Amino acid sequence: MTSADPRLQLITQWLKTDLGRSVDRIEVASADASFRRYFRAWDATGASWIVMDAPPDKEDIRPYLRVARLLESTDVHVPRVHEADLERGFVLLEDLGSTPYLSQLATPSRVEPLYGDALAALARIQARGGEAARELPPYDAAVLEREMGLMPEWFCARHLGLVIDDADRGLLRATFDLLVAEALAQPVVFVHRDFHSRNLMVIPQDNPGIIDFQDALAGPVGYDLASLLKDCYVAWPRERVEGWVSGQRQRLRAAGFVAGGGASDGEFLRWFDLIGVQRHVKVLGIFARLWYRDGKPGYLADLPLTLDYVRDACGRHAELAAFGHWLETRIVPVFARVNPAAIAAARAGANAGPLQA
Repeated sequence: MTSADPRLQLITQWLKTDLGRSVDRIEVASADASFRRYFRAWDATGASWIVMDAPPDKEDIRPYLRVARLLESTDVHVPRVHEADLERGFVLLEDLGSTPYLSQLATPSRVEPLYGDALAALARIQARGGEAARELPPYDAAVLEREMGLMPEWFCARHLGLVIDDADRGLLRATFDLLVAEALAQPVVFVHRDFHSRNLMVIPQDNPGIIDFQDALAGPVGYDLASLLKDCYVAWPRERVEGWVSGQRQRLRAAGFVAGGGASDGEFLRWFDLIGVQRHVKVLGIFARLWYRDGKPGYLADLPLTLDYVRDACGRHAELAAFGHWLETRIVPVFARVNPAAIAAARAGANAGPLQA
């Protein structure tokens, strides 16, 4: 394996020669939606570590190291950093195992305990992370707008083949302006930005183990809650979700973060819904881009649920009615035809990408 993978050769040399670790074997652990890869290394006793491989010409490990330190200050469980090589883009990490939340959520008896742990961890991040959040870049209007701009470019035009006309652009502009204003009106907290079932690891102590946090920003209190409870990979009945949201408001207030809980359950739920629309509009663009630009088709199957979250929220909030009507008339009929065909083509190996961004 190492002879065909120069980066793995470098990792093995780094572990054995530079760090003096006794490495018995090393295997691929996972990859994510970026250029990062993760390897699991074992010594002869069976002890294991995770090695992050972040090619320095494509990824910068410094944000990861900074955010890991900040999250540790809020008393949540992130992988302990044992060693880091900034020049070569390697990080030696605590191994949090290979059991993500998503793999356990089909067992009904596991759902409430796992979500209870996740919501408690999120409340600690938000209630205790005020100082840490001040060290993060802001989740400001420029970032929010740039993210949502991925939807018309990659989802609408590239994936669905739609021609976005002036009327479409005007409606999208008005909708995105509304969502930005609503996001900026929320209390500011430490935002993980991908706090969901694939980035929460089931571990025996101090559950959950939290990973993939390097893109954290200081932003809306509802964002990570929407990432968790409107997860693009698993869905829950609205009544159950609203119960979790209400409970989280009370958890924040009990922790002393009164502003983060909003003036009422209704206001807090509205924050949750509207920032969820911003997130899922962004994710529609990202999932499409991962296929057409990066040649990663796996996320096409997650587009229907992501779109359904946007449609549902538009039906609940009058200020999004026009956007909801546009989705139902311009997007949904085309999506129903195009997405299954794209999935079938991807499975057949007819890669439509990667293209140059």
